[in-house]
Amino acid sequence: MDDHRSSTQLNPEIIVLGPPTIFVRYEREFCSRFHVLKPWESPLPLAQFLEAHAQNTRAALCGGMFALSAAVLHHLPSLRMVATTSAGLNHIDLLECRRRGISVANAPAIFSADVADLAVGLLLDVLRKISAGNRFVKNGLWPKQGGAYPLGFKLGGKHVGIVGLGSIGLEVAKRLEAFGCTISYHSRKKKPFVSYSFYSNIHELATTSHILILCCALNEETHHMINREVLMALGKEGVIINIARGAVLDEKELVRCLQHGDIAGAGLDVFENEPHVPKELLVLDNAVLSPHCAVFTEESFGDLYELMSGNLEAFFSDKPLLSLVSQDGDM
Repeated sequence: MDDHRSSTQLNPEIIVLGPPTIFVRYEREFCSRFHVLKPWESPLPLAQFLEAHAQNTRAALCGGMFALSAAVLHHLPSLRMVATTSAGLNHIDLLECRRRGISVANAPAIFSADVADLAVGLLLDVLRKISAGNRFVKNGLWPKQGGAYPLGFKLGGKHVGIVGLGSIGLEVAKRLEAFGCTISYHSRKKKPFVSYSFYSNIHELATTSHILILCCALNEETHHMINREVLMALGKEGVIINIARGAVLDEKELVRCLQHGDIAGAGLDVFENEPHVPKELLVLDNAVLSPHCAVFTEESFGDLYELMSGNLEAFFSDKPLLSLVSQDGDM
């Protein structure tokens, strides 16, 4: 018993919920710094595992796809800190965490540049039909159809509406300004430090935009915020890019609009029921899809490991967390 106590003092105990990709990639490093509980390796259901092994666990590393609900928290009465590997917080019951005195740390800006890069990449792909052209060539259609390949659209000069002008939205805007685009945005509040046009009404933003790029958080207010009316306001030459969360966009209405030519195209890194994607999207040349991988770069994962392990070590050393989420869910 004495040996076990000294071991856990040197390597404080954490529970990993998910498991997040960052843990899988840096498992050896995490296990050298912390005593790690891994529920997925146990034959027990999660609730039973928590009851049996995690009653005294004070910290958790949580993946962005794991629902840290009040029911899960009920089985972790000693939990006082959660480090989530995502910028978004919709998978965590923040009210219950606050009630239980649990601090939450996230990854607010590490991924912003990478996500913005992919957003612009998806946009260029949709407008210039890069993926569709790749299939056209590889399927041997070029010699058969020649000049029948459809025209694309230029990016320069387009009016782009950004939904959610946080750290990711600002990075997207910076990149698109370099292409000569005109930037407008919709956000909870007007940002006094930018010169972009602000629209408090999402429908009006869509009406004045050629392109909508979704960068906002998913919550009760933004769930299905991009509905049929917004898509129709975007128009037949409009393009929508979603690198936020799948449920910000009404997926069924998006499919209908793409099928009927009510909008020109979509680039999607996120979906409502991941990893399941509507089969209708798989056959549309005007839909470019990626597997929720906007944050997946070697560089950002290294930075994320340092932030997550730093937050955990700060907690166990009674120091301020490096990326504490405030009471209202913001940094």
